[in-house]
Amino acid sequence: MAADPGKHLIVRWPQGQTSDVALLKAAKVDAVWLEAPQPDFEAACKTAGLAIVNSLESVKGGLWPGIRSAGRRRTADGEVASASNEPWVDSNGYLVACQRALQPAKTPLLGYSLGDAATRMVAFETLEIALAEAWMMGGNFALQVEDRYLRGLRASDPKALAAWNKLGRTAAWLKQNQRLFGRPALPTITALYDGRGPSRELANLLFRRNASPAVVSAPPPPSPAIKAFVAASITPPTPAVKAAILAHAAAGSIVVVDADWWRDPTAKPGKQEEDREFFSFGKGQIVAYRKRIAEPSEFALDVIDLITHRQRAVRLWNAPAIIGVTSQAARPGVILTLLNYGTSVPEDIQAHVLGHFTRATIHAPGSTPATLKTAKRAAMTEVFIPKLERACAIEFS
Repeated sequence: MAADPGKHLIVRWPQGQTSDVALLKAAKVDAVWLEAPQPDFEAACKTAGLAIVNSLESVKGGLWPGIRSAGRRRTADGEVASASNEPWVDSNGYLVACQRALQPAKTPLLGYSLGDAATRMVAFETLEIALAEAWMMGGNFALQVEDRYLRGLRASDPKALAAWNKLGRTAAWLKQNQRLFGRPALPTITALYDGRGPSRELANLLFRRNASPAVVSAPPPPSPAIKAFVAASITPPTPAVKAAILAHAAAGSIVVVDADWWRDPTAKPGKQEEDREFFSFGKGQIVAYRKRIAEPSEFALDVIDLITHRQRAVRLWNAPAIIGVTSQAARPGVILTLLNYGTSVPEDIQAHVLGHFTRATIHAPGSTPATLKTAKRAAMTEVFIPKLERACAIEFS
């Protein structure tokens, strides 16, 4: 069996022992990625029906997922102070969205390593998060078990085994419900990704702020469904791409930029603010920041404010450590996926999704599908999600 990132669970497993095969089977692993020969371990894996791979193309650059202390955030230069009192979430689902924008026919395999997690305490449950965030966005993650976790598993440590069993339960759920994941995003906020770090970071924080963007590598045709088209922190586009971007404003969307390449003599100046200018253009608007975006997190909130909360794709309450993503269902409707990066939520989560729906079915690991009560709220549909432990997907129809 050849390893397929589109449907197989893959794990990196250095210095394997034959007794480890039982652990791998318990976690629903399909393939083992070995970077050096391990004859006895390889033979045991093959006997158990596990594929052996020696190299795979993977996407680097992620941070080990989970919660950092409130008031601190992670940047390329390290951990820095922030004025925010909310928990800071390190997440990587945006990497899948960005890679799929560049290569839509290929399942992205995230392959970031533990990095500095090897020298700090990492909760065992974060490995489950790393897998879930990749699969729920339509990608995959090559599992990597840190040394303390592996020692605990081999020693039958109760906490390590409990987390490992939950990992296996979530892995089985992800495979069983793959039809719900990685579907085309709702285009309410559409963000242009040019393959470079600055535009990728904007996508990252749009997801983190639950703006649930559709990430594209080229401007799609204008659509009334696109309320805001973000073309900030990109390299100056060609005249043809510039015209395709401005076409969104002409058709009625809000186009958000942060450089002078967009300038057009037909744009009519409007409101002026300290950090940005507003222009009327055709049926829509252009919002031009005077300088390159320095605070992607605040920028994400600005974009949500521009379209207003009543038009955003998803809105959550009582969910500071949860990221919600909306996508188009196979039949008319919407799918909302939620991933909890913290501990289980003891209270119900209030969620609104854009559109009016009369039925909502929730799928979660370890539970049978259940129906949630729906309520119409302006242009949105409201549901309450009970005590989210880790992940769920809700089908609205």
